[in-house]
Amino acid sequence: MRSTNLKKYKDLLEKKKDELLAAAPVRTPAAEPGSKSGDWIDQSSQESDVHVRLALKQTDSKLLRAIEEAIHRIDQGTYGVCMECEDGIAPARLEAVPWTRVCIDCKAKQQI
Repeated sequence: MRSTNLKKYKDLLEKKKDELLAAAPVRTPAAEPGSKSGDWIDQSSQESDVHVRLALKQTDSKLLRAIEEAIHRIDQGTYGVCMECEDGIAPARLEAVPWTRVCIDCKAKQQI
């Protein structure tokens, strides 16, 4: 892959990484364990909010890890090569998902 393309993808990855880090949720004070506030509907809503925030944090963490791995592959000279079949990953796929590790065909096989 040409160095100008690598720079473009690295810039995209760095920008997305910065967005994820900047969007880190603001910590809200947690209720003391075992404490109850509000009625059962409020408590249920608070519990649901905690689960949603945890799921989002886990998703962001996985995405951040994938972005860092992609940047590492750029530095190592293996970016744009499918980690399954070792063929090149199509530029359109890299544009859509610059942190991808596999080509579209291998991704389709993984989902079966």
